[in-house]
Amino acid sequence: MSLITHLKPIPDFRTQPRYPLWVILLLVIMGTMSGCQGYRSLEDFVQRHQQVLLKVLELPYQRLPSFSTLRRIMVRVDFAALTVAFNAWASETFPTVLSEQIATDGKGIKASVIDYDNCYQDFINIVSAFSVTQGVVVALAPMRNGHTSEIATVQTLLSHLQLSGVCFSMDALHTQKKQCSRLSQAAMTI
Repeated sequence: MSLITHLKPIPDFRTQPRYPLWVILLLVIMGTMSGCQGYRSLEDFVQRHQQVLLKVLELPYQRLPSFSTLRRIMVRVDFAALTVAFNAWASETFPTVLSEQIATDGKGIKASVIDYDNCYQDFINIVSAFSVTQGVVVALAPMRNGHTSEIATVQTLLSHLQLSGVCFSMDALHTQKKQCSRLSQAAMTI
């Protein structure tokens, strides 16, 4: 199935949308995969490729969404549903192979920090599993720093991926007996 097919079931919170939600999410994903790291760079990406995207996607519009629409969607989208859709598409499109290298890492979303002046900050992390061989993210998992740990999130993410015969690369944070034992069993299973 295409990425569009996976994006279409994501629930739309808007009451009178001008554009289908899948169009906006597709633009965000394409822009992010092209190196866009903020709303303004996403808007530039959309404007730069607007005519080609309208034609290729066969959209009945004169123009694509603006900065404010992209931002409003990203602030309120059901990220759990988006993650499920992305992970399903990535697993179908980029299946892992024997002896592949998978690097996991968590990155904090700067705009999500709560109590920035407190030593126990709460923020959202995105933990990703990156295929070094294929050069793509094969799975994502969100986590809230104040509610769970990156260790637990990586364990959950890898259990959902059900990988075997692969080489894992992780931060030193994950060098714990239980974690290493689980990973070595998964890596040796062929």
